[in-house]
Amino acid sequence: MYKLFFHLVFRRMDPERAHHLAVRWIRLAARTPVLRTFAAAVLAPRHKELRTEALGLRMHGPFGLAAGFDKNAVAIDGMAMLGFDHVEIGTVTGLAQPGNPKKRLFRLLPDRALINRMGFNNEGSAAVARRLGERRAVFRTVVGVNIGKTKVVPEAEAAADYVTSTERLARHADYLVVNVSSPNTPGLRNLQATESLRPLLTAVREAADRTETRRRVPLLVKIAPDLADEDVDAVADLAVELGLDGIIATNTTVSREGLLSPPALTKETGGLSGAPLKERSLEVLRRLYARVGDRITLVGVGGIENAEDAWQRILAGATLVQGYSAFVYEGPFWSRAVHRGLAARLAASEYATLAEAVGAATRSRKEAAA
Repeated sequence: MYKLFFHLVFRRMDPERAHHLAVRWIRLAARTPVLRTFAAAVLAPRHKELRTEALGLRMHGPFGLAAGFDKNAVAIDGMAMLGFDHVEIGTVTGLAQPGNPKKRLFRLLPDRALINRMGFNNEGSAAVARRLGERRAVFRTVVGVNIGKTKVVPEAEAAADYVTSTERLARHADYLVVNVSSPNTPGLRNLQATESLRPLLTAVREAADRTETRRRVPLLVKIAPDLADEDVDAVADLAVELGLDGIIATNTTVSREGLLSPPALTKETGGLSGAPLKERSLEVLRRLYARVGDRITLVGVGGIENAEDAWQRILAGATLVQGYSAFVYEGPFWSRAVHRGLAARLAASEYATLAEAVGAATRSRKEAAA
């Protein structure tokens, strides 16, 4: 039914306008007691065998909403109602900013993909921190906070900008993510180089620890799929060296290789997400797990469309998986389908628990190559 609605309504609308309309509907449903109870019962059935522990947190399952959908922390309960086991908000910047000029979001229907050059449009870390502080949760879910660099802040002052956001948001976050991998903020990806990343992550870790003294806030970094393999290895080694809690692999790509959509769309600048990202994102994840093993938590994101995609990320080394772009195409029943499919695959596998399956395929590859 959703696919028919998408064909008749959403695909005829500007993608950004359709997104805001969908968020309004989801928020309205989550604010209506009878409706949200019914929706959660239908869309978010729990599977005990999928219960997951990661980053020192307990979750109903491993499947979460990636950053980018809920930039300002306005739809957390709504997305939990739809079955997401964790919700990563943001990207949030130190200062409020409108983002890049519109039109800045494009659907590539033949590729089941999106191109965005949103440019971290958000209300700023002070406003988002205030909203999180005032939130009264309806549904229990893990909330991650993804932070990035304000566009007008020079690259040399990036660490201070991230620290400002950390000091405002750490106490409200179940985990924090340093985003240095969006292609839509000039110079941001330069921060992935280890000589820039080391002082940045160190400063954020110190800021989180002095801001939130009651607990240790897990800290992750999100990397691009466009990194060379040796740079992926360097980030992995740095994460272990600094005692980072996790790596999210991967953000959007600037590559346009193999797309089926018309050139008028594929030539649009910005980050490509969705199905075309699947293979490279999986490759980066395998490389990370082969490098770090179980020493840090890996989160697989990029091109996950269904339960099989999520299962392959888990076998490759991801404890948690995330999606966003496929939600646009699959609609509100997507999370339920992924959970059911994962439960079925686990039951049919040789693994007693989901934790046993994490990294199993990558370990087998490594042993076969030895």
